[in-house]
Amino acid sequence: DVQLQASGGGLVQAGGSLRLSCAASGFSLDDYTIAWFRQYPGKEREGVSCMSGGNGDTRYAASVKGRFTISSDMFSSDNGNTVYLQMNSLEPEDTAVHYCAAALGSWLGAYSDPLDRPYRYWGQGTLVTVSS
Repeated sequence: DVQLQASGGGLVQAGGSLRLSCAASGFSLDDYTIAWFRQYPGKEREGVSCMSGGNGDTRYAASVKGRFTISSDMFSSDNGNTVYLQMNSLEPEDTAVHYCAAALGSWLGAYSDPLDRPYRYWGQGTLVTVSS
């Protein structure tokens, strides 16, 4: 069974940090693009960041660039299957349910915006709340 398990959300004060994790099981991330999305109440999901499971290439939404970092232990000696989103300098506007997703095809250059492509597999959401 292909599964994505997201975790790490919580309550943090503005300026603080959180690290989200997305553990993949049932498939290897090598041939996939893995992304983080967030959703505000009553709004569509929006892309936050994505990573190529093939070469580690990354993309970020303008609203989080310089504050958030996507990474994975698949490129470390752990040879794992987990993707992380390190979120620093959090702002109240970052308060949202965050989801991880995966799409077959690891080359980010195949799409003009790899965050705006179909993603087949989705994890459950994890809530990030940033207090002012």
